[in-house]
Amino acid sequence: MAGPNLRVFVLTLCTLCCASYTGAQGFTAQSPQIATPSADVVKLQGEAIVWLQDLIRINTTNPPGNEIVAAKYIADILKREGIPSEIFESTPGRGFLVARLSATAVPDPSRALLLMAHLDVVGVDKSKWSVDPFAAVMKDGYLYGRGTIDDKGMVIANLAVFISLKRSSARLNRDVIFLAEGDEEAGGEFGMKFAVEKHWDKIAAGFALNEGGHTVLKDGKVQYVGVQATEKVAVNVDVIATGTSGHASIPRKDNPVAHLATAIGKIGAYEAPVQFNSVTHGYFEGIAPLEDEETGKWLQALESPDRADHAARWISNNNPIWNAMLRDTATPTMLQAGIRQNVVPSEARGVLNVRLLPGNQLDPLINKLKQLVNDPQIRFETQPNGGEAAPSSSLESDLYSTIKAVSAQEFAGAPVVPYMSTGATDSARLRMRSVQAYGLDPFPLTEDDLMRMHADDERIPIDSFRKGIQFLDAVVNAFAVTK
Repeated sequence: MAGPNLRVFVLTLCTLCCASYTGAQGFTAQSPQIATPSADVVKLQGEAIVWLQDLIRINTTNPPGNEIVAAKYIADILKREGIPSEIFESTPGRGFLVARLSATAVPDPSRALLLMAHLDVVGVDKSKWSVDPFAAVMKDGYLYGRGTIDDKGMVIANLAVFISLKRSSARLNRDVIFLAEGDEEAGGEFGMKFAVEKHWDKIAAGFALNEGGHTVLKDGKVQYVGVQATEKVAVNVDVIATGTSGHASIPRKDNPVAHLATAIGKIGAYEAPVQFNSVTHGYFEGIAPLEDEETGKWLQALESPDRADHAARWISNNNPIWNAMLRDTATPTMLQAGIRQNVVPSEARGVLNVRLLPGNQLDPLINKLKQLVNDPQIRFETQPNGGEAAPSSSLESDLYSTIKAVSAQEFAGAPVVPYMSTGATDSARLRMRSVQAYGLDPFPLTEDDLMRMHADDERIPIDSFRKGIQFLDAVVNAFAVTK
């Protein structure tokens, strides 16, 4: 944690330079066009940078998570603002924090707005980072650290907006609930599942804002805001090869390592058929006019009878995210075999991380992979606790309409398009309970910065973090505050 003198200096510096800093490489070029923030928002942006640095320095790598330490840090901030909060432990060191700003004496869950984000982060290989991933280093206009994008940046943006409502004594027309939960990166058993199943009364809401969207920054301008309304379903599947163990000096045709390698190679090269749903249809239709002429041409041809197949190949080859949005995927992620260099093992195992389009079943895909592999020495076993398909959030709700209006105002007319995330989020558990949950990552990010999520040198442009707080603040005020 930063000492008090350093914290004051950083806060003052961040506040003064919020709208004028142009010295860092790439900083001005990537600054998204947005309306001028108020003095109160500028002050809050500077405070939030310090909070985010502190939160990154609390290592919540999952496993083991240890999110309660981070929750207590946030509880202290809320306490200083006169906002009570509660922490619920699902297991020692794990759980979630919740706080509420009430609009009326009697809560109306059907109208409440839930601002949610997760405290845990994925692991790192420190040797591959250019900085300490848990030191919250500010360099060249960026804040580096595990969780800056996924998802501690969103935690702090939500916190800043929540505190802004309290400081301004906003006339709320609905309850606003702040939720910082854990275990999202490992399925949510000790986080969102625990919150929904054991403490639903604390977080029940009609609407929610979470991670999962994308505010797309290109050539220094926000191109569009992708709002997640649905997501693919994650399931892990083991691929197991068996054979005869023995001395490596006596090769056998049934060597399980060789059979597994062949099977994984075939699976890795397989592409499932293209499928659309209402959300992906709206997404590709919405972004086609915003892309360059060649890309736009093929996006528009995705559903044409005579050119759809070629268009899908072109799109898939040119953008891995779009490829994943078009079809079910089965990605090999782990291999395990052998105990010694000179011993042929009797078993070799691989793991497939499967992502199903909403509504699709796993069995047809596995049957296709079995047919593709065509090897009696290979079997497939589905791991327990896979994701569940949830209904899509409405594209006609008041909250979605508010996001559209605010986006156009704040980002010089940038449109909102519906988005299906290829990654899973905790919004699915809310949609199963009829919550209109939307993924709104408010920070304008280039594709390069977005692809650092879960990767080396994860970072967020400081300017985009500030802009994200301003954007999110405008959305929440437009939706939850009576003028």
